Amino acid sequence: MLIKVATYNIHKAVGTDGLYAPDRILATLEEIGADVVVLQEADRRFGTRETVLPLARIVERTPYRPVVFGHNSASLGWHGNAALVSERLTVTASATLDLPTLEPRGAILIETLTDGHPMRIGGMHLDLTGLRRRQQARSVQAQVLARSTTMPTLLMGDLNEWRAARGCLIDFAENYHIAPTGPSFPARLPFGRLDRIMVGRGIEIVDCGTHRSSLSRVASDHLPVWATLRLSPNQSAVSLLCS
Repeated sequence: MLIKVATYNIHKAVGTDGLYAPDRILATLEEIGADVVVLQEADRRFGTRETVLPLARIVERTPYRPVVFGHNSASLGWHGNAALVSERLTVTASATLDLPTLEPRGAILIETLTDGHPMRIGGMHLDLTGLRRRQQARSVQAQVLARSTTMPTLLMGDLNEWRAARGCLIDFAENYHIAPTGPSFPARLPFGRLDRIMVGRGIEIVDCGTHRSSLSRVASDHLPVWATLRLSPNQSAVSLLCS
């Protein structure tokens, strides 16, 4: 069974031209055509933390429905992390994770069924400082392991890790294979691999990449990254060369 996933830091729907334009984000998501997307910076940071993507527009413009986490009816997610799923996925559970930090940070988890196959999906936006990122990486993995049910697990998000195979990537690599999706930041001339997709046992990476289009280069300061996955419950995570 194949499934396409993506992660996208939408920069509160403010593009590289400085304009707030949520419809450009939604149009970019349509271009990607993923079955599930995790977003970062999907809510405003202060005040009521309201969503920057109007719910009615998500329903009108995309095949997605937002996952409800229940902390704030004005927000799309939790600390800016949100998940959008297509009709292929049935969400069986959702949770929010608190992370060790000096500033507001969090992560989300959803448990899903796709064509009868279970999969756990995590979304996160980690700290700007290296020490906190490593603490947060360990915290996310510990909270995943503490879940009552074992299932193939996928983690995605903006890790804010500039270094190759260093920092929090070392911590994640102990249990996850990191897809070589390519640079995603800054959107107009990307060289930083800040946005990552990481798969655990039972998930095979068939293809992956960074979504580059005339629209994605202006819609946010990050480019989306994506991966096509095969659920292989009896196999270890493996990968092909991705671009």
